[in-house]
Amino acid sequence: MSEKFIKKSHILQYEDTKLKNVKLGITTREAGFSAFPRDAFNMARYIDDVQQNITKHQQALANVIQIPREQWVFPIQTHENKVVEVTAEDKGTNIDTLTDRLHGIDAMYTYESDILLTMCYADCVPIYFFSEDHHYIALAHAGWRGTVGQIVNEVIAKIDFDLNDLNVVIGPATSPSYEINDDIKSKFEALPIDIEQYVFTRDQDRHGIDLKVANALLLEHAGVPMENIYITDYATSENLSLFFSYRVEKGDTGRMLAFIGQ
Repeated sequence: MSEKFIKKSHILQYEDTKLKNVKLGITTREAGFSAFPRDAFNMARYIDDVQQNITKHQQALANVIQIPREQWVFPIQTHENKVVEVTAEDKGTNIDTLTDRLHGIDAMYTYESDILLTMCYADCVPIYFFSEDHHYIALAHAGWRGTVGQIVNEVIAKIDFDLNDLNVVIGPATSPSYEINDDIKSKFEALPIDIEQYVFTRDQDRHGIDLKVANALLLEHAGVPMENIYITDYATSENLSLFFSYRVEKGDTGRMLAFIGQ
């Protein structure tokens, strides 16, 4: 399977014949103004960065994808599994400055045009949903907590059309080098999917986990055909020249911005 995230300027943009009006992708860490460690394209206002840097980066992205910042929506993520529908009234939320709006939200969806759904990542899994036929887009943020909480199922539960019409893209996230302990592994064992396909025991109380595959299996279990699910080969923890990695850089790093709009 050839890679469908194509490098363009500051972003990796997803390209597929199924896309006509939808734009989706994720920023990289390259050629920015932030000191993470230097010249980094940080997109998060909630870390210790000069706020003007984030605005400059937002504008650079807006110029590339041709969707103005005024149409963007950004929630305050808390590693949970809450999903919300956004409308034109939400445009601009948390873009110029952070507020209390959309706090505790880790997935959004909309059926409206001229809205760009955005969220920040630095190892967690960006999961994009779209159906051109139904004028639907969604974006989810799935770390290990969101995956255990089956956030993809929460998104699917709010869809009112046939899942055969849904396409899902699983974007750059940490590789199976990411490790969990026995306690966290036990939480994954409770999920309705085959744990042997995405958890790999290495030593006592040490298990590698592939969160991208785990979410794909959850989507398939929920009724999304596997042929409608694309998983990128890009891994944040394996390519620090291209991506931020919270785990590898021990929290002292920036964030990429995943986006999907129509």
